[in-house]
Amino acid sequence: MTRRSLLLLISILCVEPCFCWGFFAHRQINYLAVFLLPPEMIGFYKKNQQFLADHAVDPDKRRYAISEEASRHFIDLDRYGRYPFDSLPHHWDEAVKRYSQDSLLRHGIVPWWIQIMLSRLTKAFREKDAARILKLSADMGHYISDAHVPLHASSNHNGQHTGQHGIHGFWESRIPESFAAASFDFVIGKAVYIDKPLSYTWDRVLESAASSDTVLRVEKHLSEVFPSDMRYAFEDRNGLIVRQYSSHYTGEYHLKLNGMVERRMRQSIFSVSSFWYTAWVNAGQPDLRQFGTVAFDSADRAEWDSLNRHWRAAKIRGRDCE
Repeated sequence: MTRRSLLLLISILCVEPCFCWGFFAHRQINYLAVFLLPPEMIGFYKKNQQFLADHAVDPDKRRYAISEEASRHFIDLDRYGRYPFDSLPHHWDEAVKRYSQDSLLRHGIVPWWIQIMLSRLTKAFREKDAARILKLSADMGHYISDAHVPLHASSNHNGQHTGQHGIHGFWESRIPESFAAASFDFVIGKAVYIDKPLSYTWDRVLESAASSDTVLRVEKHLSEVFPSDMRYAFEDRNGLIVRQYSSHYTGEYHLKLNGMVERRMRQSIFSVSSFWYTAWVNAGQPDLRQFGTVAFDSADRAEWDSLNRHWRAAKIRGRDCE
């Protein structure tokens, strides 16, 4: 086997699957969203901050267990014409009448799924179900964050139509992992009450759609002027040597995006916290100080064990980022 063939084989074996926003970013978003909450909420959420971060990735793991999960993370808005996609009704019932439920599910339902999660979290607050509040908060944070990712609003979600395979993980995993801790500014402010959650969600999704062309165009141009042998490198990732975009190439891409990833991550944190706050207000602002240590039952633990088993099997159901 030639040296070139060996390197190619290693690269195939070592490329890791892509997770929407990346595990690192999803965990950071949920973790940091806690700090934006009002005093009446922050005590309970702060005590369970690590749980919210750890379980921020459950929806991605769920994509390995059930095929229905995939459509909840994205929406291919370019399937509905041109920006601002006026042919697609923002209300679910109207959208179903125009396009059918099967079609909507095929092209993604993230803006509507967020409304379902908001309703479920509000109900959990109203019923003072601490365990369910935490599980739903973690899950909802994931879907809200995904709605802020430009390529989650494009059918060219991983550059597969433009010869840019891998750009999904490049934008939402490699850049945050490389720069978030060192240079991103996460002093954001406070959560706010969202009086029109559906409209708010669509505003964020449309922002993502408007940025998707930039994400692709900038990387395409950079790849044409950047030395090809310097685009990738074998580097340590969580104790494994993997082939990924080189640190130099990642830095240049981040620079040319002019802070886009940081802005979308900041907006994600603000949105997640604001949705948590909105659910609490809509539930009548129950006193969260009554909750002691939250106990999860055997069914919860069995569910998490099952998710981890499916995830480790690496057999995703439905559309994959990669």
